Amino acid sequence: MATGADVRDILELGGPEGDAASGTISKKDIINPDKVAGTELLGFSGSSHTLKAKLGSKKVRPWKWMPFTNPARKDGAMFFHWRRAAEEGKDYPFARFNKTVQVPVYSEQEYQLYLHDDAWTKAETDHLFDLSRRFDLRFVVIHDRYDHQQYKKRSVEDLKERYYHICAKLANVRAVPGTDLKIPVFDAGHERRRKEQLERLYNRTPEQVAEEEYLLQELRKIEARKKEREKRSQDLQKLITAADTTAEQRRTERKAPKKKLPQKKEAEKPAVPETAGIKFPDFKSAGVTLRSQRMKLPSSVGQKKIKALEQMLLELGVELSPTPTEELVHMFNELRSDLVLLYELKQACANCEYELQMLRHRHEALARAGVLGGPATPAVGPTPASAEPTVSESGLGLDPSKDTIIDVVGAPLTPNSRKRRESASSSSSVKKAKKP
Repeated sequence: MATGADVRDILELGGPEGDAASGTISKKDIINPDKVAGTELLGFSGSSHTLKAKLGSKKVRPWKWMPFTNPARKDGAMFFHWRRAAEEGKDYPFARFNKTVQVPVYSEQEYQLYLHDDAWTKAETDHLFDLSRRFDLRFVVIHDRYDHQQYKKRSVEDLKERYYHICAKLANVRAVPGTDLKIPVFDAGHERRRKEQLERLYNRTPEQVAEEEYLLQELRKIEARKKEREKRSQDLQKLITAADTTAEQRRTERKAPKKKLPQKKEAEKPAVPETAGIKFPDFKSAGVTLRSQRMKLPSSVGQKKIKALEQMLLELGVELSPTPTEELVHMFNELRSDLVLLYELKQACANCEYELQMLRHRHEALARAGVLGGPATPAVGPTPASAEPTVSESGLGLDPSKDTIIDVVGAPLTPNSRKRRESASSSSSVKKAKKP
């Protein structure tokens, strides 16, 4: 059995030796487990002092069941609630949240001079303003409680229009000169049209809703095709500018004196736009590089253009990988850049011819139907050579006797028609290049 000395040794407590020698445990040595657990928790939290509850020395304030009246009510009703005894006799604290609308009051003279209206009597106007004060301008409730048997049947818009017209008139009459007026304005006609449109919108049939959704989708498609058409026109303009810049550059090189070194010529060349054919990378970094690396096509050139370029070079009888001398590399890169530019111009020209042909057929169909207002044109007949595009090269022989009306904004091309146009344009460009 544990003695008091053993307990003191375990808890590191000091005590008189007499108590330790006696071997008995006193009441002071008995440990309260709650206190030990609290001390250990304080040790874990890092706090060394004990927490004590702080009780106030003040007395509890008494509460009392007392009557009260609400100043917001006009009927003088009496209610009871618990409240501190010190607040007895004070006003109800929540009465300040009662906000009322200030409805103007007019006299008999003001009504006869400024507010008289043949469609409204004074008794009916007084009834309207009385309901406005009673229901705080909630015009739906005012219209429900309006005396339609004694007075003329009015709509909510009529009641609003009469009320705000009188408020604006009184504000103008009572205004002090030189002050800014805040005159309420109510447009009854606009409110009636708004409710009528809302009612029509609500009463739509499912077929009308589906038709509206279809029209919205078609509108989005037309806008998307319009943006695509504008983008294509910008790309075409860039290609034309690049072709003009390249031609001007060649003329400048031919006129330049031949005494200058090729390196100087290359350094003094005017900058060519990025869209002009192929932009080959410049190897100006330090270190040894192979000249054949300058003949590699950049990654910006797609596989479609690479295949078309190889086909055109084979038809021209040019090797795909010539000997990479300085002059050959420069001329070979320029040739491929010009061929790619020619390919892009032919493709853009074929697109324009296709769109022109579509517009011509649409114009003929509208003219035959008499939509344009002029005399109907025959379906077949000779066409001026200046107005007829060269459709034979692009492979787009459309039937001129078709009556189908094609979208003016531009219909999407099929993959087969694009392939035929591209192959035809590439082969025609090679044939033209072979001719002396």
